[in-house]
Amino acid sequence: MVIPVLTIDGPSGAGKGTVSRAVARLLGWNYLDSGSIYRSLAIACLQAEADLNDIDAVCKVAEKLQLSFDCDADLKVFLNGQDITHLLATETTGNAASIVAAYPPVRALLLQKQKDFQQLPGLVADGRDMGSVVFPDAAFKVYLTASAEERGQRRYKQLIEKGIDANLATITQEIEQRDRRDRERATAPLTVPDGAVIIDSSSLSIQQVIDAVMELVQ
Repeated sequence: MVIPVLTIDGPSGAGKGTVSRAVARLLGWNYLDSGSIYRSLAIACLQAEADLNDIDAVCKVAEKLQLSFDCDADLKVFLNGQDITHLLATETTGNAASIVAAYPPVRALLLQKQKDFQQLPGLVADGRDMGSVVFPDAAFKVYLTASAEERGQRRYKQLIEKGIDANLATITQEIEQRDRRDRERATAPLTVPDGAVIIDSSSLSIQQVIDAVMELVQ
């Protein structure tokens, strides 16, 4: 039996998480937020004071990584039983995650963990290489994007609402730098997967994007 998979790829701040969770709830499918996996690894490395530039040190942390997800409502991520959700959206975590995610040995360690989420009745996989690397044979693929300026505004608003100090210009610049790193990295670069439907959410509401994705699947 082939278990259906919907991949939603795209750059940071395009709305992948919100859209993916909503679609997963509507379909009643399992949910994988690959970005949280790498962000959780980044947090684990920072907590362990591991050198992010030392691949072996990062791999040792990855091998011991124990994660669980609560996606019934808003996404909650637990690292070794500790709720780290409030740390996931910080720019420090995002930049660290972008660094560790570029290491081939680290990606190999976490690849099977991601594949194991493919279970009945189906899976919505949210990330940057879900349709190109992790689930290249997925039945449904979406590439969700938006301008760097729009994504910066969204991230700034999100952080401020959570009581986290933020600077809009800095956030936008870091998003552009992260996009460049993700596009240019040798392993699993950010790219439009073969067969993916491209949706630009710059001028769309979240509901409009959700409706477009649901129409694709149904």
